[in-house]
Amino acid sequence: MMTRQHSITQRWFFLVLSLWGIAVLIAGYCGFFTKIDLIWIAVLVVTGITIPVAVYYSNADFHSYIRSLDLKYLTLFHLWRIPAGLWFLYYGSQSLLPERFVANAGYGDLAVGLLVPVVLLLRFRGRYTMFHIFSVLDFAIAVGTGLTFNLLQVPLIENIATFPTVIIPLFGVCVTGALSIMTLDRLLKGSAYTEAIGNS
Repeated sequence: MMTRQHSITQRWFFLVLSLWGIAVLIAGYCGFFTKIDLIWIAVLVVTGITIPVAVYYSNADFHSYIRSLDLKYLTLFHLWRIPAGLWFLYYGSQSLLPERFVANAGYGDLAVGLLVPVVLLLRFRGRYTMFHIFSVLDFAIAVGTGLTFNLLQVPLIENIATFPTVIIPLFGVCVTGALSIMTLDRLLKGSAYTEAIGNS
């Protein structure tokens, strides 16, 4: 059963997520991100990952709340990467994004998302750790490619700032990156306990 403190933290967590998502949605729809230098997109992505992780390590209530979450939900969350991957592949098919970025981000996200139901059906200990390590590695390759292309201003990467594509890097990527780091921290520091929770 969720404690009162976890319930309060959860409300704040979803309130901040909602406000963040709405802000990106409105700014993206209004074309704000297409008017700023691409380097700021990279800065916003890094900031969007760093701040939640910093809160996780500095705030005991948030740290405890994240560690209380069922690993099934932290894994199911990655299903969103299926539509994200398909969107990148579609954009790539229209020659709207660099080919290498589409290959790294599109197929990688699709693979991670399709692995989610497989991982949930398996029953061996360590499956969550293996999945989240694979997820983070794929995520690092995709985000690394995107940030590098942004900094180098590779042709077509500017379309990442267009609506609705910009929602993926400035919301989905940030939340996924931060949650992946927190989940791996939890798994690697207490794998026996957390995997046991996930198996229950």
